[in-house]
Amino acid sequence: IVNVYAKRLQTQEILTAQIINSIQKFLKPLGSAVLIDAEHHCMITRGVHKKNSSMTTTQFKGCFKNDRALQERFLNMVNN
Repeated sequence: IVNVYAKRLQTQEILTAQIINSIQKFLKPLGSAVLIDAEHHCMITRGVHKKNSSMTTTQFKGCFKNDRALQERFLNMVNN
């Protein structure tokens, strides 16, 4: 799913939303969580020249959307 949407020119926030919407639509889980941590080469190679420039975006659907404890559990798992 990531490879399909990542080839398009778009913002990371939209990419994150497209991935989670596809997971929800086709797999129909009770909930899903997506976290994308990506380097932005435009920040590294052009203009600003900021090394180690990355951005993290998250999206939650279903049971993850309303359950803060479940979100925290997910975030703790991916950060370890």
